Amino acid sequence: MANNNIIELVNVTKSFDGDIVLDNINLKIKDGEFITLLGPSGCGKTTTLRIIGGFLYPDSGSVFFDGKNITNVPPYKRHLNTVFQKYALFPFLNVYENVAFGLRIKKLPEAKIRAKVLEMLELVNLVGFEKRGVTALSGGQQQRVAIARALATDPEIIYFDEPTSALDPELTGEVLSVMRKLAEEGMTMLVVTHEMAFARDVADRVIFMDGGVIVEEGPAREIIEHPRQERTRQFLARYADNEA
Repeated sequence: MANNNIIELVNVTKSFDGDIVLDNINLKIKDGEFITLLGPSGCGKTTTLRIIGGFLYPDSGSVFFDGKNITNVPPYKRHLNTVFQKYALFPFLNVYENVAFGLRIKKLPEAKIRAKVLEMLELVNLVGFEKRGVTALSGGQQQRVAIARALATDPEIIYFDEPTSALDPELTGEVLSVMRKLAEEGMTMLVVTHEMAFARDVADRVIFMDGGVIVEEGPAREIIEHPRQERTRQFLARYADNEA
């Protein structure tokens, strides 16, 4: 199973108002892989995630999940979940009920819901916060609740769209620590991030996109430290300059 493609995009094209955002993209993600998408704003990273998640449909091309064509399958019928940049928690629910939300939709018995919620809160180091209102949490804690909620329904793949961009460095570390733990446990993940050191050290593969196409891809450390394409080198050099 570890060598099978769990997600495959075949000749996927998407445009908005006549502007091509994805131009004949082909992408394969293996079961248990941690993939990082890199590239400048507007390059098509988030559109790629949204098409995989079912929030957008491609103009042409196909999306396969575990060998089955899911191009027109709605998000709630796909075995994957999203962690957004802005948490997307329900402010009127406490921590416990936020994590339990998807399980209640599935109408699981209360005992199973409780066991799963507590398991997920332990994973993200938030045991004891069950009754806390989510608006009273720090940004890092809210994002960890969002990760727990995404994982509670046992998705086969989870994808993260800039999960730390709204956080300060200390809180970013909390979230990256959870993501690192998931990677070590073999969770299939597709991540859009600019946390370059994290991507280099934890991701299996980096895919660099620009102008709606995949410019290059390969092992994370190889691409980040020794990019082959000039456009990738320019992007990484600019990022390094901004970090300095």
